[in-house]
Amino acid sequence: MTTGFQQATIAVTKVQEFEELKASISLALNPNGSESFLKQLKNAGLRVRDFDGVLKNKVLERSSKSIDALTLYEALTVSDQAQMREFYLSEIEKVEPALRAKYQSLYRYY
Repeated sequence: MTTGFQQATIAVTKVQEFEELKASISLALNPNGSESFLKQLKNAGLRVRDFDGVLKNKVLERSSKSIDALTLYEALTVSDQAQMREFYLSEIEKVEPALRAKYQSLYRYY
């Protein structure tokens, strides 16, 4: 009997840093903050899937001023970083369809 794909669970090593960065991403992409986040990306000339650009341009700090997202991200282990990138990419796909349509140029792959 074949089952569907299941992602392996990998334990987070740097829990505090991981949770702080995760909370910042959740805050920026919640229904009340996602349009502001997308506007900031547009103003910075970034695509929504450019997580490195989001970190380097301090876009997350504009939503949660008490963090330094790049420093937190760099403190994570490689596997924690991969999980954080995956979390970010999954969260941007949850933005409501109307906003995704309004900012469709940010979601394009080209």
